[in-house]
Amino acid sequence: MKKIKIATRNSPLALWQAEFVKKELIQAHTDIEVELIGMQTEGDRFLDSSLSSVGGKGLFVKELEESLLRNDADIAVHSMKDVVIDLPENLILPTIMKREDSRDVLISNRYKQINTIPDNSIVGTSSLRRQSQLKRLCPNIILKDLRGNVETRLRKLDDGEFDAIVLAAAGMIRLDLGNRITQFIPNSFLLPAIGQGAIGIECRADDSITQELIAPLNNKETSLCVLAERAFSRRLHGGCQLPIAAYASVEGKKIILKGLVAKLDGSEIIQSEKKGNFYDVESIGISLADLLVERGADVILKEVTK
Repeated sequence: MKKIKIATRNSPLALWQAEFVKKELIQAHTDIEVELIGMQTEGDRFLDSSLSSVGGKGLFVKELEESLLRNDADIAVHSMKDVVIDLPENLILPTIMKREDSRDVLISNRYKQINTIPDNSIVGTSSLRRQSQLKRLCPNIILKDLRGNVETRLRKLDDGEFDAIVLAAAGMIRLDLGNRITQFIPNSFLLPAIGQGAIGIECRADDSITQELIAPLNNKETSLCVLAERAFSRRLHGGCQLPIAAYASVEGKKIILKGLVAKLDGSEIIQSEKKGNFYDVESIGISLADLLVERGADVILKEVTK
């Protein structure tokens, strides 16, 4: 019997995702044993600081990748929005599963819609991408960093620390917390993070047996869309903690990629979209990034990275 060891964070959402991958692997292969190896990452340990100040979302995958390189695990399961653009040498990301709802959601015990939140309301999010777009939508709200797992963030809202918080729809749905969602925020208001809503499976580049085992879990449509989004981010030298957003979708036999770069205060947002063929996802992402650079996106990003 084949055996696969899955490296995963110990957070409830990460464990849900790892268990989901385990279930799908067992369904795809009758002769397989799957073991979960839970671990705490650096990103889980520094919850009192903003992600941008401690190194970004790459801190949520570092220990998992090290376990792969040590051969302690065969695969690592990630939220694609946490995965850095350039993977460590000898690791690959061959499988991206079907995407859940990619949108952000408003959760509030006081307000029903994001664009009607009153001035001076306290809104929680740890994402510079969200902060910059929210500032455009609601210039006079007060943004405060919000860290911790989903349950911790909801508790802070319920304890009155925030008037509203913004989270990813996918996590709420997967944890069966959809009843707490106040509003699914339209992409026209808040464009998602690169890879948001998709689960990625990482493994060693030389492990062909594991690659064959996880291949049935790949969703071609989601994979192509996420690859286009990541090509866009790579061209902009973007990281998880920069005010960059992109979302690709399929329309017929074409992929439509929307992307933006924003000033942190929301005073300027440069955005556009590109359409192309399935086989051309890399160039779609690159050409959209180049278009935004022509319009001044590089100037904004240089200001942020200072």
